[in-house]
Amino acid sequence: MPAPAPSIRCRQIAESDVDPITDLLARGFPVRDHAFWQQALKGLSRHEPPPGLPKYGYLLESGGVPVGTLLLICATTRAGDKLAVRCNLSSWYVEPAFRSYAPLLVSRALAHKDVTYLNVSPAPHTWPIIEAQGFSRYCDGVFVAVPALNGLFGGTKVKVFDAKTRPPVAHEPFEQDMLLQHAELGCISLWCATPERAYPFVFRPRRVKKVVPCAQLIYCRDVADLVRCAGPIGRYLARRGIPFVIVDANAPVAGLIGIYRRGSMPKYFKGPQRPRLGDLAYTEYAVMGV
Repeated sequence: MPAPAPSIRCRQIAESDVDPITDLLARGFPVRDHAFWQQALKGLSRHEPPPGLPKYGYLLESGGVPVGTLLLICATTRAGDKLAVRCNLSSWYVEPAFRSYAPLLVSRALAHKDVTYLNVSPAPHTWPIIEAQGFSRYCDGVFVAVPALNGLFGGTKVKVFDAKTRPPVAHEPFEQDMLLQHAELGCISLWCATPERAYPFVFRPRRVKKVVPCAQLIYCRDVADLVRCAGPIGRYLARRGIPFVIVDANAPVAGLIGIYRRGSMPKYFKGPQRPRLGDLAYTEYAVMGV
């Protein structure tokens, strides 16, 4: 007699699913250990999504056992003067015996038409797949900068200080909250203040090839602000043992000293709001440390 078809269910991940999902991700992504995924899901547990969207994402289960998962990091962001909802698809894995059901996870995750979806760390072999799902590339590569070399003999006079200190000059209150939230997630959150106003910056410490210390730009209002404040920021980071900054870019960044790498770390989106370069706030890089 043929074996009965497995009973497959796709649903939101609940708090009680965190431990089995951690085990599943550790099997699916063996390059990262079990402790990494525990910490990543802990980061998601502290993040509150917009109403109606999942806290962790979705899972596939067969016979009550998780056999696939797709994490989803949802947040409300600002697009100019308007609020927009953005969701980062992350860590998609399905056990080999259930791969034919994998599209269920994606179709469930992409069901909200007014949401902009991001895929910011796709593996090269998945690029054709996500393009077939309707995603468009908005970032072609990265610029690896050495910002401490900027303005060694003059330049913009700015004061760099920790986000816990409220700037004494003009700034946006919502950005103070965003900086503090990212600092709690392990990011470096800074203000750069001129006599006129303060500019917010968030960086995620990381090591390229597990050796080279870098800071990935997670948030700034505009990459031009990074160029303007590059020297003071670079020397602030260099004193903490971080000489390099990774910036999303589609070409070499004028005004920064470094190297452009086309095709490295491309990023995709689908939905009504094209993401801008210099804004990876509330993505897997910030929340989970991917």
